[in-house]
Amino acid sequence: MDVIKVSANSRTSAVAGAIAGVVRQHKRAEVQAIGAGAVNQAVKALVLATGYLKGDDIHVVCVPEFAEVDIEGNVRTAVKLVVEPR
Repeated sequence: MDVIKVSANSRTSAVAGAIAGVVRQHKRAEVQAIGAGAVNQAVKALVLATGYLKGDDIHVVCVPEFAEVDIEGNVRTAVKLVVEPR
């Protein structure tokens, strides 16, 4: 399963659809964001995705974590949102 990477310019509805699709298929999704704008978009997408999944009677929880990511030799701290059925 791939990590869903979110940027500050990501469309929330597209990210929400990706989250919902991955949760439906794999029963778990990981969303990763670096920076305040990206985390904002990721959280808004998560809210939308919970609504999409409720229509399929799938209720999810989100566990936020920190993750270290290597970007071109630089280590950055990302926020990782782990989304799983309740």
